[in-house]
Amino acid sequence: MANTVGAMLVDRLSQWGVDVIFGFPGDGVNGIFEGLRENQGKVKFVQVRHEESAAFAACGYAKFTGRLGVCLATSGPGGIHLLNGLYDAKCDGQPVLAITGHTFHDLIGTHYQQDVDLDKLYMDVAVYNQRVMGPAHLNNVVDEAVKTALARRSVAHITIPKDFQDMKSDDGQRSHANIKKHTGKIFAPVYPLPPKEQLQQAAEIINRGKRVVILAGRGCLDARAEVLELSEKAAAPIVKPLLGKAVVPDRDPHTIGGLGLLGTAPSQDAMEECDTLVILGSSFPYIEFLPKPGQAACVQIDIDPARIGLRYPADVGISSDCKTALAELLPFIEHKKDRDFMTKSQRRMESWLKLMDERGTRTDSPMKPQVVTYHLNRLLANDAIVTSDSGTIATWAARYIDIRGDMQFSLSGLLATMANGLPYCIGAAIAYPGRQIVCVVGDGGLSMLMAELATLAKYKLNVKVIVIKNNVLGEIKWEQMVMNANPEFGVDLEPIDFAAVARGCGITGFTLDKAENAESVLQQALNYPGPALVEAVVDPNEPPMPGKIKTEQAIHFAEALARGDKNAGKIIETVLKDKIREVV
Repeated sequence: MANTVGAMLVDRLSQWGVDVIFGFPGDGVNGIFEGLRENQGKVKFVQVRHEESAAFAACGYAKFTGRLGVCLATSGPGGIHLLNGLYDAKCDGQPVLAITGHTFHDLIGTHYQQDVDLDKLYMDVAVYNQRVMGPAHLNNVVDEAVKTALARRSVAHITIPKDFQDMKSDDGQRSHANIKKHTGKIFAPVYPLPPKEQLQQAAEIINRGKRVVILAGRGCLDARAEVLELSEKAAAPIVKPLLGKAVVPDRDPHTIGGLGLLGTAPSQDAMEECDTLVILGSSFPYIEFLPKPGQAACVQIDIDPARIGLRYPADVGISSDCKTALAELLPFIEHKKDRDFMTKSQRRMESWLKLMDERGTRTDSPMKPQVVTYHLNRLLANDAIVTSDSGTIATWAARYIDIRGDMQFSLSGLLATMANGLPYCIGAAIAYPGRQIVCVVGDGGLSMLMAELATLAKYKLNVKVIVIKNNVLGEIKWEQMVMNANPEFGVDLEPIDFAAVARGCGITGFTLDKAENAESVLQQALNYPGPALVEAVVDPNEPPMPGKIKTEQAIHFAEALARGDKNAGKIIETVLKDKIREVV
């Protein structure tokens, strides 16, 4: 039986089904680490090289498993480092429990070493945030933290003073009101059935629409069959925000791809022409890409009632999980005879895919970034888990990685932070040791938490890292020019030999710099038995064009070049060579 707070913590988490904790040691959590050492058969500890990575790995683990992710950090700086990854979990609605140490309980607030008030620091990021006050308090707090993180799909935080972690369980410390074993290790998720009246109202709007579009977000990841049936019945093309990329296969004729700056032209066309919008499990933030208010009637389904009408004025809102709600709604949906809108969208998508194939097979030198993701896509397993990062890499991954079979995909959504891609893969590889795990990242994001390559080596995680190296913060470069009409500034990166760094960390490194070698090099890396990295050297002047360029963006682009961008000549040459379907 666990007899210290540290051991009791590990034991209680194990009873909740937690089997892995991502973290980094420190003297503020030594008591918890002793509990982990004593209970290695119950809960595995995965040591990362930076606490931020621990939070990212826990978030990735939650995203790909649907289970609680757990991360652990020491007092003061360790807890501070967790925050970025925890905000990623909060923004993308993932259940993560953060456990931190604190200084000695009777020196808190006296300017002692690492005396950072983590309770206050975590007030915004955490939906549950408590300090453990002794052995009799622990299970109560752990149970509430786990249940709240799962129920609210967000971050819970508990902090434990370092001296409390070594305390023995002592019933004499228990208050008379705190009855022993009164709290239960059980979570009961809610799947509310929508009222029949709401379902009928929603069906009437969809049945009446002549040009219906479905926006299917991450809330539909477990509702593929239902979304496809709705699309077929309503003759409605499916548009996918990036976190919903894996809702339906990318080559399924019902979908016309992503939306936004890294989306497809057919999706934007459909949004501009639709008269009915069905939003399913999505908080897609870029409202400028949605229909203009008043253009389309709207039905929205979201598990969080506070999100109904957040991005578009819904006419009918249904608060339920998408799978349950769609199963109840589908019997009321008529099979639409007029298929013209769907047919037109499908033809546009066929043209778009031909353009993507053309771009992905170019043989230019320097090599184009699209070439890398195009060939990688052709080699991926049908159950691969793919992560990406923020930046231009998100565009290449969104457009060229085709979801098929049981593939999963994610990156940092609403927070859109850099550096999440590699730690996400650590979480995925720990959860699914038998699956193909591929990390598609840029050189800017990878270099932020590059030490996690050593984590891949330490645990022999079968992760393949594909780093697109252009020696520039590409997304910022193009935003400076297209959004702000400014020449690029402050975005150049000092080159890093990532293949050499990988080898220095104990994993195999490959270099790819010619389009004609793309397939063979990527195949070697994917076939390698263990962690491997491919450094793909690409053209820094290849712009990630949006699906449809607006006039204002084109003007800003021209103004930036005219104001003396240092690479103006190369950029103009690159753009002129492109056969731009987007500029229409």
